[in-house]
Amino acid sequence: MATVLVALVLLLLPSTSRKEAGELASRLETRYRGAKTLQATFLERYAENGAVLRTEAGTAYFRRPGKMRWEYDRPENHLFLVDGKTAWFYVPADRTVTRVPAKQSEDWRTPLALLAGRMKISRICSRVEFAEHENPLREGDAILRCVVRGQPKNTANVSSADNGFGNDAADAIFFEVVRQTGELARIIVRQAGGIQVEFRFENWRFDPPIPESMFHFEPPPGVAIVNGELPDEKTQGN
Repeated sequence: MATVLVALVLLLLPSTSRKEAGELASRLETRYRGAKTLQATFLERYAENGAVLRTEAGTAYFRRPGKMRWEYDRPENHLFLVDGKTAWFYVPADRTVTRVPAKQSEDWRTPLALLAGRMKISRICSRVEFAEHENPLREGDAILRCVVRGQPKNTANVSSADNGFGNDAADAIFFEVVRQTGELARIIVRQAGGIQVEFRFENWRFDPPIPESMFHFEPPPGVAIVNGELPDEKTQGN
């Protein structure tokens, strides 16, 4: 009898775990969906094959519908901005700005556009589940693994129409969430080839008074405008 009970418990555990993961994902959505504007400080880490090649930090702003502003202040000043139609990448030291239609942008920050959209995880994830082998930054947090919608098993590349993340589909996406509040602590995006980009967030503010003008970009006089793809992550310096 004991053996039968153990077997039943083992069968029920995966279903219970998926239900709890879904409830936590809903808590995350509820936490952010009601805010028209958002603000947070962030730390971004870019790594290849486990080696961190670059760490940057700054402040991110979001405004619905579909607007983002990422102000980098360490180690150097630069700006990534999405005004709803166009994505801009501006490096003052280079006196160059790159622009590309937002829907065609392959920049790593565009998955976070859900914070400036409907905040509906089911639009990008066919399901969410607990990532049992990932270590959270803080005790009490949980890490959810997003199974990207439309991504075939064992296939790295999926069209942007299927997954909403650009032309190179992510092999794995993880959300670290504070269990009690549903607050987003971290997003990890991993791709084939050992590439990982991680965003850590702190000091979330909900509905701060962010002027609309912050989400418009006017190239300064004398700055060269380049049309096309945003700079490759590996060419932006260490």
